[in-house]
Amino acid sequence: MNRKGAILGSVTALTLLVSGVVVASSLSDLPQDAQPAQSPTADLNRQPTPAPALTPPPPERPVPQEPAPEAEPAPARPIAITPPAPVIIVAEEPEKNDDEDSEEAEAPVAASTEPAPPPGRRQRRRVAIVEAVDKITAERMRFEVEVGGRPVRFQKTLIFTARACEVSASDEVVQDSIAYLEVDIQPRGVLQPSGPRQIFRGWMFASAPAVNALEHPIYDAWVVGCRA
Repeated sequence: MNRKGAILGSVTALTLLVSGVVVASSLSDLPQDAQPAQSPTADLNRQPTPAPALTPPPPERPVPQEPAPEAEPAPARPIAITPPAPVIIVAEEPEKNDDEDSEEAEAPVAASTEPAPPPGRRQRRRVAIVEAVDKITAERMRFEVEVGGRPVRFQKTLIFTARACEVSASDEVVQDSIAYLEVDIQPRGVLQPSGPRQIFRGWMFASAPAVNALEHPIYDAWVVGCRA
């Protein structure tokens, strides 16, 4: 019985020893927490800095002193100071003649009686120059439309009719060409009982096409100028 107990105790001790070795090896394989590294200059910074040697201040030089100027004695009685009298300069007005007064009085009357020049008239032209573009195919064309003449078709769809074309007068600030156009849409080769449909009517300005432009998802058109 004692022999079995001794064997059992030795086996138990051996088992505990082996398990302790396994636990120690497993703990050694786990990562450890990072620690801040010691800087090699930290020890140097901790060393006490020797105090600088004291330099004796230079000896002070005596400041030269100038003697005070001798002042004159004050008078026994105060002296009265009289300011000079101001000088007044009177500007002389030039004499006017009676003839000059009469001419100045008659000048505004003469200016008011002159009639204003009549405003200039715009000159009418016979042909309107129009430029149109297809925004899908990027086809662009500049063509002429006769005022009061036959309509002009663009891309077999748009029909342009010119009612008037004028150029600005000589006294106007902006020199421009203005045309009154009517634009209809009617695809060729398609039977439509209602006829063409008008999509624009009004004045177009060559200097500012965006003022009164043709609004259409496919086509853009504007006036370029007028020709006799």
